[in-house]
Amino acid sequence: MKFAERAQQLQPSLTLAISAKARDLQKQGKDICSLSTGEPDFKTPSFICRAAAEAMEAGHTRYGPAAGEPALREAIAHKLQTENKLTYGPDEIMVSNGAKQALYTLFQVLLQPGDEVVIPAPYWLSYPPMVHLAGARSVVIPTRQDRNHQLSGAALAAAITPRTRLLVLNSPTNPTGTVYSEQALAELANVLRQHPHVAVVSDEIYEYILYDQSRHVSFGAVAPDLAERVFVVNGFSKNWAMTGWRLGYLAGPQAVLAKATALQSQSTSNVCSFVQYGGLAALRGSREWVHTMVEALAQRRQVLLHTLDSMEHVHGMAPHGAFYAFLNIAAANLRSVVFCERLLAEAGVAIVPGAAFGDDQAIRISFATDMVTLKRGLKRLQGFLAKL
Repeated sequence: MKFAERAQQLQPSLTLAISAKARDLQKQGKDICSLSTGEPDFKTPSFICRAAAEAMEAGHTRYGPAAGEPALREAIAHKLQTENKLTYGPDEIMVSNGAKQALYTLFQVLLQPGDEVVIPAPYWLSYPPMVHLAGARSVVIPTRQDRNHQLSGAALAAAITPRTRLLVLNSPTNPTGTVYSEQALAELANVLRQHPHVAVVSDEIYEYILYDQSRHVSFGAVAPDLAERVFVVNGFSKNWAMTGWRLGYLAGPQAVLAKATALQSQSTSNVCSFVQYGGLAALRGSREWVHTMVEALAQRRQVLLHTLDSMEHVHGMAPHGAFYAFLNIAAANLRSVVFCERLLAEAGVAIVPGAAFGDDQAIRISFATDMVTLKRGLKRLQGFLAKL
């Protein structure tokens, strides 16, 4: 079978592959501590589940609008206005099968061969493959830990060429836990004002998961004058523990959203109808459940940071958002994939190599797991490092 050129270099998501391998080993009776998954271990709030079940009973089980249920799009527009200071109408919003599909669809309708997309590194591992599948090229810019892995205006300006089409920003960030400050975003906006051919994708999927008084600021709120070239991607997976529901959304200029909706209508049609009513309940409901989950994650984060203080061969910044720690392992003198393979084989701990995120001298640890597994996994990691 001959594959299309765009599929030749395509690989499965490494985070999903490692999580699947850990589950397989556990099924075989192996004692595995998985600190790899980007998925909260909490149950979806019951009021959201009830809303979806009631929607099914009410008959919301048929085809719906390709752009999403009108009530949900209106609720998203209201949320963006009141919480993020972003003005979008329902016709400027598309509900998608997870935030990942929103990104993929946007890249497909905006990018073409020869285009360039600026991506700060470390980056979420699916950005470059999505850019490649759209026929464009990723321009990866390494960021510095002493700048909290925030892309600088100077670095952005140096990377922009006449072929640059998009800048992808993710805050809070997977895998570093970086939360872009208002000042850092304003610095980038000043650069982009000089380059009207460059648009911005603001991936805000970890919006509510913040620590130490960190504050989420949406790029569009810092630069309202750039609204015609700013796209917001968000969803329900992380903040409400709804990963399996596959519910996200894209917001942006109406002309582009119309094309994105047309593509979605030709690929997946509408998002699962009754699932959208669960999302509607999430947006209309109290944020108390989210705050409770974040408090639990904050306690796990403290355990992680305390343990890291006594570890050899690793160092990294404290995450200010999301639920990951991205650690430099250069002192271990092992490439990240080899490090993670040995850690799994010798200590029974599954984590993700930094090579997947654009840094082969780092590893990503997820603390979105129960406290017992986290402590056991960190203890095993500590023992593994001591033997190196």
